[in-house]
Amino acid sequence: MILSVSRRTDIPNYYSDWFYNRIKDGYLYVRNPMNAHQISKIILSPEVVDCIVFWTKNPEPMFSRLDELDAYKYYFQFTLTGFGNDMERNVPHKKEHMIPIFQKLEKKIGKEKVIWRYDPIIFTDKYTPEYHLKAFEQIAEALSGYTSKCVISFVDLYRKNKKNMSAVNFYSLSEKELAAFAAQIASIAKVHDITVASCAETIDLSACGIEHNCCIDRELIEQIIGYKIQADKDKNQRKECGCVESIDIGAYNTCKNGCVYCYANYSYESVLQNSKLYDVKSPLLCGNITENDKITERVVKSLKKSQLTLWDK
Repeated sequence: MILSVSRRTDIPNYYSDWFYNRIKDGYLYVRNPMNAHQISKIILSPEVVDCIVFWTKNPEPMFSRLDELDAYKYYFQFTLTGFGNDMERNVPHKKEHMIPIFQKLEKKIGKEKVIWRYDPIIFTDKYTPEYHLKAFEQIAEALSGYTSKCVISFVDLYRKNKKNMSAVNFYSLSEKELAAFAAQIASIAKVHDITVASCAETIDLSACGIEHNCCIDRELIEQIIGYKIQADKDKNQRKECGCVESIDIGAYNTCKNGCVYCYANYSYESVLQNSKLYDVKSPLLCGNITENDKITERVVKSLKKSQLTLWDK
C-alpha cells in the first residue's frame, strides 16, 4: 500500500512524534471522516507499506528521527509558496527559515525525494501574477540543485473554504492569461533545471511546457522503491487527479498552519479544540476511542509486482 501522510493535516510539522511512535508500534487507527464511529486499524509493517508520501510545509521536526524510517521508502512533497502570514498564518519566514530547511532535507535524503510544491496559486490585489512570478523566481533560484520538480496548482473553491477565500478578494485569470502566466513559470523553472507539472487542473498547459502531475505518483514511486506496482487510480479524488490509490492517515481540522485557503482545515477554532486531544502515545491522531466506536482492521497488502514481465525489462 501507499501511505499518505497526509492530505488532511501537516503530520510532519505537528505530529511527527506520534507518527514515529506508530511506526515503532507497527499500527495506527484512522477515523473515517464520513462515519465518525468507524475506525480502521492500519498495519504499518515495511512488508506491506511500499512507499510513504509526506505532505508538509515544514518537515524540520522529523529530522532528528529520520533514521527510524530506514526500513521504508518515502518522499516528501514540500509546499513552499510566496505567501506571507496573512495567508499562511503559522508558517515561518520563507527566505530566513523554510528555504534552508528545504535545502537541509535534500542533503539528508536526495533531491529526487523532495518535490517542491508552489501550491496553490491565488491571485489577489496583493498577490498579483507579477508578485507570484517574482516570488517563484526567487524560490526557484534558491532551490536550484536541491529539487528537480515543482508542482503547481491554482486554487479551487470548495464549500468549506469559500467564505475564507471570499474574504481575501481573490480573482481568476482568463484561460489565455493563465496560459501566459504558466509559460513564464515554466521558463523560470527551466533556467534552474526544474521541471514544472500541474496538479489536478482541468486546463491543459502542455503547450506551456507543463504536464499533468500525479502527487501520489506511480512513476516516481516505482523509481524510488525499485519495483513496478499494481495500483489503480484513486477513486476518492477528483476526476482530473491522476494519483494512484493510497491510504490517508490524517484527520481534518487538526492542522495548525492556519492557511486561509485550506479545504481540509477550514475552522481554526475546531483545529485548536481538536489539537488539544493530541496524545503522542495514542494509536489515534487527535481523538479518543469511545464506546460507540467500531474498530476494524483494514486489509492491506503490498502493491509490488512479484515478477518482471517482458515489457518491464
